[in-house]
Amino acid sequence: MAGVIRKQRETEQEILPEQKGCDMANKVAVLIPAAGASRRYKGKTKKQFVEINGRACFVRTLEMFADRDDVKQVVMAIAAEDEELFKIKWEAKLAFFGVKVVMGGKERHDTIEKLLAEVEDDVDLIALHDAVRPCVTSKQIDAVFAAAAETGAALLACPVTATVKKTDPDMNILETVDRSQLWEAQTPQVFKPDIIRRAYAQKDKVKENITDDAQLVEALGEPVKIVESSSGNIKITTGVDIAIAGAILSARPKPKPKGPAGPWAAEQGW
Repeated sequence: MAGVIRKQRETEQEILPEQKGCDMANKVAVLIPAAGASRRYKGKTKKQFVEINGRACFVRTLEMFADRDDVKQVVMAIAAEDEELFKIKWEAKLAFFGVKVVMGGKERHDTIEKLLAEVEDDVDLIALHDAVRPCVTSKQIDAVFAAAAETGAALLACPVTATVKKTDPDMNILETVDRSQLWEAQTPQVFKPDIIRRAYAQKDKVKENITDDAQLVEALGEPVKIVESSSGNIKITTGVDIAIAGAILSARPKPKPKGPAGPWAAEQGW
């Protein structure tokens, strides 16, 4: 499986602005919050566990990090209510790839703090990535890791291309917003450990509704670098997004392993 994942990365065709490769001397801890209740998804199965082209959404996400030379640690948080299901279906296989699983908290910020507590002391960067963003590519990861190593804080984002309207509470348009400097934030969001830890230490002082990790870093007065991504790095929010993500993944070249495929070749449902 690891060889198949590596080959898939080599054949990805997603085009990004030219970036320096990530310094492989950096040790990265990847934190995956997957403890959300999926309230907006409204499906029978939580969106992180829904299958996309035969594999659970969160598994496809983890695959993009589990075989990287610069990723030294992967920790995922799940809800306590999902623990039994998770142990039955995925625990042994994720342990094979060295993924540690912990129980999440009541709110997302509680979950992130639990994940941060698991980070080893010798890592150079901490990356936070949505469990339900399975279409990120290795080139995007390379680019944002490199930017964070250089600047201390970076995230993937794509330019806002739609016309954006601001309304009053009665849904009357107040203005058309200038989109020339607007970006849609994505993940991974990557930080040097001291920066993200300081950001979460002062989270209670932030009065605005916190919607991503970079917002807390911004509140520190620390600069956060945007690395241009694409709309293909989709986040699963509704049922329609499952079909879109499946189409994106299906459109990418399929890896062709050489020689024996290993014991996981037939394990396409994990």
